[in-house]
Amino acid sequence: QVQLVESGGGLVQSGGSLRLSCTASGIIFSMYAMSWHRQAPGKERELVASFSRTGSANYADSVKGRFTISQDSTKKTLYLQMDSLRPDDSAVYYCSESGVHWGQGTQVTVSS
Repeated sequence: QVQLVESGGGLVQSGGSLRLSCTASGIIFSMYAMSWHRQAPGKERELVASFSRTGSANYADSVKGRFTISQDSTKKTLYLQMDSLRPDDSAVYYCSESGVHWGQGTQVTVSS
């Protein structure tokens, strides 16, 4: 059974940074199958960052150049470095493994 636990969310001022972590337990066949998503109130959940099969990172247009996804397979941990945060980045951020397993989410709030 795969379990994902996110951490690192919080309240930050516009222009600030946060680093989210997602630690996995259980059998993860590939860290590159993991991804970050977010859901703001009243909006659908959207994909923020993921890896391609070759390991290159893919980003939503809204976060390109500001967010960086990375992973440490030895720690089974996925990261999302978020810089130059904006109020419209406020959301609950989730990590996922293959779109099947999901964490409980971590709240990110960016004040203007």
